[in-house]
Amino acid sequence: MKLATLKDGTRDGQLAVVSRDLKQAVIADGIAPTLQRALDDWKFIGPQLEQLYEDLNGGRAGHSFDFDPARCMAPLPRAYQWADGSSYVNHVELVRRARNADMPDSFWHDPLMYQGGSDDFLGPTDDIECISEDWGIDFEGEVAVITGDVGMGVGPDAAEDEVRLLMLVNDVSLRNLIPAELAKGFGFLQSKPATSFSPVAITPDELGGAWQDGRVHLPLRATWNGVLVGKPDAGADMVFSFPQLIAHLAKTRNVRAGSVIGSGTVSNKESARGYTCIAEKRALEMIADGEPKTPFMKFGDTIRIEMLDANGKSLFGAISQKVVQKHVQKLVHKRH
Repeated sequence: MKLATLKDGTRDGQLAVVSRDLKQAVIADGIAPTLQRALDDWKFIGPQLEQLYEDLNGGRAGHSFDFDPARCMAPLPRAYQWADGSSYVNHVELVRRARNADMPDSFWHDPLMYQGGSDDFLGPTDDIECISEDWGIDFEGEVAVITGDVGMGVGPDAAEDEVRLLMLVNDVSLRNLIPAELAKGFGFLQSKPATSFSPVAITPDELGGAWQDGRVHLPLRATWNGVLVGKPDAGADMVFSFPQLIAHLAKTRNVRAGSVIGSGTVSNKESARGYTCIAEKRALEMIADGEPKTPFMKFGDTIRIEMLDANGKSLFGAISQKVVQKHVQKLVHKRH
């Protein structure tokens, strides 16, 4: 099943079911007005959405219309929780090696994870607004899951049953703000602006055999300014599976339906497969030549993140964004 949220002037949008080929859609408000509402009562609402999906694919759904990703918000425009892991330890190792930092052994058996802002997600074609290029604007291609309710202390085996949907992610990062923030010892904040998501969220069965061991075994394609810069396999070097990430998050708390958990930047040990974030490319340049050569994104740059199935068909639709300058109006205090 494939689900999207369409812009309708509200903060949570309007839930729609999208055809398997991403060509048609139908409003699902007769079943559930929003995706969060569906997640809150998935056992009852999920089968109804699935039936509508089958009807849409079979040409039996009334009032269907052409699907346009430009009309989409993030599948969950705002979520109760956004926790991003770093499952591709190769990425972490490269970035740390580039700055001559030690790689703790614990990183291989205890996942890294940070709590991001979830009140203002971006849709797949929304502009990436930034005030200054000096902040080091970077894209990060990832995969994410949306969970059902997960109880505290759950193990990975049980956690896999609570994977409701999957999405693609552009976890925008402001690299030049990160060092000072991490030096404070309290983690990311200003260096992690609004995160972007694919037009549709899909159920795991849509992946067929590519969904194995809680991982997506397909290449994630990153195209920067029209040039394909990476297509690493999302399953090949994912050290921690999604069920393991969910269990990690739920170690000391309940995880409620509608929580979004990211994989971290998709990265392969085989560097020939390219990169899905500029920081990794710069790290490889640092290791090889002692200095980075690839600049971060500039205003006007574009980024496209997409995953194709074995037949070359888009599974989630594409994240396709442009970086633009945000002009902030300064208040002038007048003297009386």
